Amino acid sequence: MPSLSIVMPSMNEEETIRTCIEKAHTVFNKYGIEGEVIVADNSSDRTAEIAASMGAKVLGPIKGYGNAYLTGLAYASGDYIAIADADNTYDLLELPGFLDPLMKGEADFVIGTRLKGDIKKGAMPWLHQYIGNPLLTGMLNLLFKTEISDAHCGMRAFTKEALENMNLKTHGMELASEMIIEAAKSGLRIKEVPISYYSRKAPSKLRSFRDGWRHVRFMMLYRPIPFLYLPGAFVFILGFLITTTLLLTGNAVVNRLHSFILGSMLLIIGGQILATGGYMKTYGLIHGIYKNNNGSSKKWLSYHSLEKELLGGSLILGSGLILGLKVAYNWIISGYGSLEEVESAVISMVLAAVGFQLIFSAIFVSVMLLDTDADW
Repeated sequence: MPSLSIVMPSMNEEETIRTCIEKAHTVFNKYGIEGEVIVADNSSDRTAEIAASMGAKVLGPIKGYGNAYLTGLAYASGDYIAIADADNTYDLLELPGFLDPLMKGEADFVIGTRLKGDIKKGAMPWLHQYIGNPLLTGMLNLLFKTEISDAHCGMRAFTKEALENMNLKTHGMELASEMIIEAAKSGLRIKEVPISYYSRKAPSKLRSFRDGWRHVRFMMLYRPIPFLYLPGAFVFILGFLITTTLLLTGNAVVNRLHSFILGSMLLIIGGQILATGGYMKTYGLIHGIYKNNNGSSKKWLSYHSLEKELLGGSLILGSGLILGLKVAYNWIISGYGSLEEVESAVISMVLAAVGFQLIFSAIFVSVMLLDTDADW
């Protein structure tokens, strides 16, 4: 018969760990299979002692939600693997609803959905239930073409083969998003199961805004184009059109000074956003975030040229400095009086800012590539 591994991260859950392990053994007996409970622990109370006394394999101390799961999953030997928190907010007696689709070959990855199930009174703050979770889940569905209703449900099950296909790396709360993203990228068959969600006995360790931002940041790393490249390109092009249109129509300072300054600022801001997208793309490539690189992604590292980017940035910067020196010269020969060369001064500053940005971006990216074998 197939074996089952249940992995649970724990941090000071002495009130509930015994109940969770007892429920796990009930599931083992229901299926008549050999099973194991792995507790990835970082507790200062008796959680580890209680878990070990009940036959669980205790690993630790392990700090961090993602680290706990990565360590526990590395030790899991079952053909099927289930994960859940050790605080008894998820009822492990509902695991058959996860395991049956896996054992019947109907799915490779099964995730619970609390939002379509039964959320007990006081189990989930209204901010999480009606705003945070739906918003982050919707963002994930849109970016990665999934159809999940509760992307942050911590009760999941998958086959050993599915785990091996998921390129899990993150060490924090964002592992919950990474697991779904990797499952979708690997073409795994994902199924949702409505479940019950119970209130915690111990205080919650979640920090809403910090943990939510970590999920957004991770999705941004996986998909820099919609988050950074497209907005950055839009802002840059808009600034360019505004600025050049005013210059071509003549006398931009007299007629449209505020619009001229706005266009110039948009040029600089757009360049900053595009540069940030480049940083994130490089980081993701270096650290293996993009499991199946396409040709353009590989070229990003292969043909990255510090010399070419430095030359381009230097030419733009030099143009801005030359124009700025011309403005300064005219000011000097006018006797340091009033000088109506705002257009030239603003253009000089924009060119200098964009040039500096390109130069320092090239240096920063090249530093990130120092420890790689890429021929940049």
